[in-house]
Amino acid sequence: MKKQSKIIFLIAALMASLLATSCISDKKIVYIQGTDSVYAVPKSIAQSFDLRIQPDDQLAISVTSKNRELIEPYNNTTLIGSGIANPTGANTANTTSGVSYFRVNKEGDILFPVFGRLHVAGMGTSELSATIQKLFREGDAQHAPSIKDALVTTRVMSFKVTILGDVKSPGTQTCSSERLTILEAIGRAGDLNSSARRDNVLVVREEDGRRVAYPVNLLDQASVFNSPAYYLQQNDVVIIQPNKSVRVKGSTSYTLLSVSSTLVSMVVSIISLIVAMNR
Repeated sequence: MKKQSKIIFLIAALMASLLATSCISDKKIVYIQGTDSVYAVPKSIAQSFDLRIQPDDQLAISVTSKNRELIEPYNNTTLIGSGIANPTGANTANTTSGVSYFRVNKEGDILFPVFGRLHVAGMGTSELSATIQKLFREGDAQHAPSIKDALVTTRVMSFKVTILGDVKSPGTQTCSSERLTILEAIGRAGDLNSSARRDNVLVVREEDGRRVAYPVNLLDQASVFNSPAYYLQQNDVVIIQPNKSVRVKGSTSYTLLSVSSTLVSMVVSIISLIVAMNR
């Protein structure tokens, strides 16, 4: 009886050990740990979410002016619409505006009416708006007078990111605004699965003709909020890796481990039955 009890004890200890190793600590699950203490006092946000324009982007550029006569020289293009509207869409008799779409070529340029070729790659949308607005306000002596009240806004229409790996809904996301954080993108994907690694998320990005990968530890608030990849850029790819237990799933080792666990359970049950019958 003592020998049987010893065997049962050893097997039970083995099973407990297996269960312990299969459990995931909260420290490996909870996002951005330490945020409550670090940001107890509000801190300034250093990063900017202003998108950097890239080749193959589609830009929507809107120009608004109160003076129809001054804006008329530009009206032989698709840039300035003939309708009367303000940027909010409400009708008004004093504002003429229009929107045009430009595809950025592989050199990073667009062909802008009257002002010609503009190199826009690497600019933020607000920076490009300011540049074009300055051109309008200074005017072109050979083609058109200046428009002192011209207002220009620029949007990137092709803002999309891709989430791949161990999330509930992987795929490509299209964002209607220019502000999308890595946390928001993961939320849109239905959050990470319980088997996903949160300490080594990769954001693959194309910058200045190069491809770079930014690792982000979602468990560490500093790694998340200070990362250059906290605000996602268009065409970013976010890769969520599975933990080791999932990576080996289907392998010989994983199969043997599963079979061994089943056999151990069966042995414990048989020995327990035998002991009960001998009492």
